[in-house]
Amino acid sequence: MATEKIISAGFGGQGVMSLGMLITYAGMVENKEVSWLPSYGPEMRGGTANCSVIVSDEKVGSPIITNDATTAVIMNLPSLEKFEKDVAPGGKIFINSSLITKKVERDDVDVYYIPCNEIAVELGNPKIANMVMLGAFLAVTELVKDDSVVEAFKKVFGPSKEKFIPLNVEAIKRGQEAVKVAK
Repeated sequence: MATEKIISAGFGGQGVMSLGMLITYAGMVENKEVSWLPSYGPEMRGGTANCSVIVSDEKVGSPIITNDATTAVIMNLPSLEKFEKDVAPGGKIFINSSLITKKVERDDVDVYYIPCNEIAVELGNPKIANMVMLGAFLAVTELVKDDSVVEAFKKVFGPSKEKFIPLNVEAIKRGQEAVKVAK
């Protein structure tokens, strides 16, 4: 595996930080080198909240991603407008098509349109749209195993939230299925 540099972005409250943490912790479960760098500030008040995640087999020299992301996970339109340019040619962009109708303007990246919010509502919980997106991401990148994400869920959210694992696993599976037809 080469180094994967991921930008996860959306509105505050969409779970983009949690998505990034789950990838990071799953990488640690698999003994990979990782970094997670959140961006807080005025973004939390309705703009874009984001984090940078790096997962690698080699030591991570810097947690900062500038114009060389291999993947962007985009949950809202302001994030698409802000981060589309930061994905390196040949990279991947995952779009929450439930909230973003605009198409990616670049033709040098692979783009996946996933109706995350619709799938989350079908599953009975609109708050798991991020987990649907995580499933799509995992299906395409195969960066970490699903079992590692479940272990990461336990570490990130603690024992009191373990009762939500079955629903989150189902959301991941639905995202994996959705990405097969989303390109």
